[in-house]
Amino acid sequence: MFILGILFWFLFTIVIYIVLNRIYQVWPYPFLIPILTGTTLLVLILTTMDISYDTYFSGGKYIDAFLGPAIVALAFPLYKQRKLLERYKKELLSTVLYASLLGILSGYWLTMLFGFEAVITSSFVPKNVTTPVAMEVAKIIGGEPALAVIFVMIAGIGGAVTGPWVLKRFNISNFLGIGMAFGAASHAIGTAKALEYGQEEAAVSSIGMSLCALCVSIIAPILINWL
Repeated sequence: MFILGILFWFLFTIVIYIVLNRIYQVWPYPFLIPILTGTTLLVLILTTMDISYDTYFSGGKYIDAFLGPAIVALAFPLYKQRKLLERYKKELLSTVLYASLLGILSGYWLTMLFGFEAVITSSFVPKNVTTPVAMEVAKIIGGEPALAVIFVMIAGIGGAVTGPWVLKRFNISNFLGIGMAFGAASHAIGTAKALEYGQEEAAVSSIGMSLCALCVSIIAPILINWL
C-alpha cells in the first residue's frame, strides 16, 4: 500500500505537469506557465483534501531527486555554447558579476528594510540562483534551505511571468539581453521561458544561470559576512 502511494503521487505530479503544459502551449499566457499553475493546483488539492506534505513528498521526492543531476547536466549546454561564451565573454561575464551582486544586495537590503530576522535574510540572499545551489549557499551563510527554496520559486515564477512585460516595456529584443535577463534573475524557470524566444536566448540564459550560480556561491558568503 505504501509503495502504491509513492507511485501514485509520483505519477500524479507528472500527469498534472503534462496536462498544464499542454494548456500553456495552446494558451501561452505568462500566468499559465506550468510551474505556477502546477504548484498552485497541487497546493489547493493537498489543502482541500487535508493531505500532509509528507504524504505527498513520499512520491514527490523522487522528482526532487533529479534536481541535482539536472544542475550537473548544465555543463553540457555550456560546453555546446562555448563558442558563444568566447565571442561575448566580456559582456556575459560582466553582466553575470553585476547580476550576482545585485541579487545578493537586493535580497539583503530588502529584508533589512522590513526588519526580518537574520535567518530570513540569509535564506533570501541566494534567491536568483537555482534551487540546489541556493540551498547550499543559504546553509553556509546561516539561512534555512527550506525557506531558500520558497524564495527561489518566487523569483523564478515572478521572473517568468513578468519578464516578457519588462522586456517589452524597455524594448529589449537582443538575444543576449533576453537570455541574461531570464537566466541571471530567474534561473531554470527563466531559462525554460527564454527557450520560447529561441535557441540563442535559451543558450545565453543557460550560461547566465550557470555562471550566476557559481558566482553567488563564491561571493555571497564573503559579502554577507562583511556586511
